Amino acid sequence: MTDSPAAATPSPAIDAVMREQALAVGYAPEASRDGFAALLDLDHQLASILQSTTEPMIGQMRLTWWYEALEKLDHAPAPAHPVLQRLAVSVLPMGVKGADLAPMIEGWEALLDDGEPLDDARVGRHAEARGGVLFASIGRLLGQAGVAPLGAAWAKADLAQHVSDDAVRAEIAGEALSELDALLTGNSPKPARGLSGLAVLVRESLRHPERLPGHPLRAARLAWHGLTGR
Repeated sequence: MTDSPAAATPSPAIDAVMREQALAVGYAPEASRDGFAALLDLDHQLASILQSTTEPMIGQMRLTWWYEALEKLDHAPAPAHPVLQRLAVSVLPMGVKGADLAPMIEGWEALLDDGEPLDDARVGRHAEARGGVLFASIGRLLGQAGVAPLGAAWAKADLAQHVSDDAVRAEIAGEALSELDALLTGNSPKPARGLSGLAVLVRESLRHPERLPGHPLRAARLAWHGLTGR
């Protein structure tokens, strides 16, 4: 089972999110930007599997392929997939192993539609394995420890925006907003502002859902955070 070697063209909505994230990456130290962007590409790649798969079994097979491919990066050349090749060039040399990233797969597996409700346990697994691992890995590139909880809150907030059930969405969003408010206190260190900027953007999505990615007030909020850390 292999995944497509070419990335699909993102929808306009996803493209707007990626453009915002690229702005956030710009606030990171220059030496870490390529790796930062590559890790975000990995997250988008894994998200696209769930977005494009209607059969849970097929989704599981594709995620398993990615789990194995990430682990193999530590002892074999990257296959001909642009995301994996970017990770090999810009992330692994900075001390993040493929095996460190593989647990992200478990976060997406938690969302595979098996007919069971999206309960607190599944939401927690997704948030910690997806966002916690992603932010911890980016934090390693930035020399910033202890950012996994912020990543988990970020992932939970992002998930809330893609849940169709109103009651479930409101519950997840409420928890995520509370966690983000508690974690985004004080001034973020300058090297970490690209990463904390992602959390600021997703909090803006919960606070002001009418301001879609690309809205000028969102860009202004990110710029203020990049300059001040607040």
